[in-house]
Amino acid sequence: MNSAAILVCVIDDDESVRESLPDLLREFGLKVEAFATPRDFLQSVLVDDTKCLILDISMPGMSGPELRRELLRRGHDIPTIFITAHADAASREGVVDCLLKPFSDTDLREALKRALNLK
Repeated sequence: MNSAAILVCVIDDDESVRESLPDLLREFGLKVEAFATPRDFLQSVLVDDTKCLILDISMPGMSGPELRRELLRRGHDIPTIFITAHADAASREGVVDCLLKPFSDTDLREALKRALNLK
């Protein structure tokens, strides 16, 4: 991907995901920031610059779908890829993709291409 200026934000309460997923996304040539909670992301200065979100569906406090609804309420329609360990929790409403953990690098890359309109 020719996309070094594209900011992707990862929001997941699982520390191992916050450590490993950004490394993979950087290998894809993306700029990445990771957050432990949706509230941390909402309070950051990066909301306006974020071109794609990778969100865990199930997080304490505010779920991925709840964060997406809050962003839309605030006027931010950011392309979103949900990731989840629970297939039954996979809500695809208004999202680019919903990947079941563990997902492959290829599946993630394809979802990112769709989210960012890349070839």
